[in-house]
Amino acid sequence: MILDAAGLALRNLFAPETRSVFWKVIGLTLLVLAGLWLGLREAFMTYAMPWVEGLLPGTPAWAGWLTLVFGLFASIGLALALALLLSSVTAIIAGLFLDDVAEVIEKRDYPTDQPGIAMPIGEAILASLKFFGIVIAGNIVALMLLLVPGVNIVAFFLVNGYLLGREFFEFAAMRFRSPQDARLFRSRHSGTVFVGGLVIAGFLAIPILNLLTPLFAASMMVHLHKKLTQRDPLAV
Repeated sequence: MILDAAGLALRNLFAPETRSVFWKVIGLTLLVLAGLWLGLREAFMTYAMPWVEGLLPGTPAWAGWLTLVFGLFASIGLALALALLLSSVTAIIAGLFLDDVAEVIEKRDYPTDQPGIAMPIGEAILASLKFFGIVIAGNIVALMLLLVPGVNIVAFFLVNGYLLGREFFEFAAMRFRSPQDARLFRSRHSGTVFVGGLVIAGFLAIPILNLLTPLFAASMMVHLHKKLTQRDPLAV
């Protein structure tokens, strides 16, 4: 069941129906990062560079060149720093499009089922920030265990597996259930959801591809929720 859901989610990532969402996420991520870079660079050149120039003794002929080189290295440093935020910014933006992905899957793969209800835009923004916070919190906990030999990798998968599995499954479930019912349904199938979360954590550990983690996780949990609903006589 879990492998089937993961396979369907992988196929969904590159399907024509969801390709527009993929490009929206990547495009907006790059746009946000470019805006941040320009804003931070402008702030640095406006406030920090005059201070740096004030430290130079006198006004030697090479001061202009030194200022130029310093500004160039600062720009490159800002770009590298923002590159480290790439996955985090992608997670926030992708969270805004999870309902779009879920709707595509429900219409294409479950056409006879009642469609789910998307979250209002305000709740979608809060959910997006929540997903971002959970990913950050999970990795902070894992990083705290880095000094324990042989535990850090295990901690990364266990913490992220639990948190990602729980949150993305409840997202999929709340398209059809109240928040309380979604939590109860997830609790009733906590083992399956946790293993599904471990698959998502494995996807998160793959460089570059991990930028698509929110879209993959949402797709996988939509399928997993559907499959569990079909098998659970107490689901409705």
